[in-house]
Amino acid sequence: MNVIWLILIIVSIITAAWTGRLEELTKAIFDGAKAAVEISLFLLGIVSLWLGITKIIEDSGLIYRISHLFRPLITRLFKSIPGDHPAITSITLNMLANLFGLGNAATPLGIKAMQDLQSLNEKKDTLTFEMMLFIVVNTASIQLVPFTVVGILSDFGSQNPSGIVLPTICATVISAVIAIGILFLFRRFAK
Repeated sequence: MNVIWLILIIVSIITAAWTGRLEELTKAIFDGAKAAVEISLFLLGIVSLWLGITKIIEDSGLIYRISHLFRPLITRLFKSIPGDHPAITSITLNMLANLFGLGNAATPLGIKAMQDLQSLNEKKDTLTFEMMLFIVVNTASIQLVPFTVVGILSDFGSQNPSGIVLPTICATVISAVIAIGILFLFRRFAK
């Protein structure tokens, strides 16, 4: 990947020099760097907020009540996980972060869920079906309110940043159902 980026940069510089637009290229580079830093700080704020809320919810014991609410869905999907295993709570937290469109905050929660699922794995060098299912559910995550996207659209001056909500719900529900269905289909034919 680094080679591809290097080639793109070199071709851009040569093209800008050839067409006499080096000044525009330099301005675009600095504008892009500035936008990258601003978006990174914006996303860092969202991730920090969600992780702080997660910690408060966890310390207050509310997460265990929420995980009990989601337990029927999670235990139905992840049949091999014992009902009282910490993986249920980790998967619940990850799904909630994804549900609210906080994918960046869901990453550390997903890592924790995979570690919990690995503790149930007898063959440590092989993925279990539950691990594959979690990866699929996490990747095709259903989002009710994509806070990160709405925030970015709002930050860039969109007239209707919440207009993305309904299409996001439809797209993520459809993609999650299809992805989970395909995984179960492959499991059936692999036996």
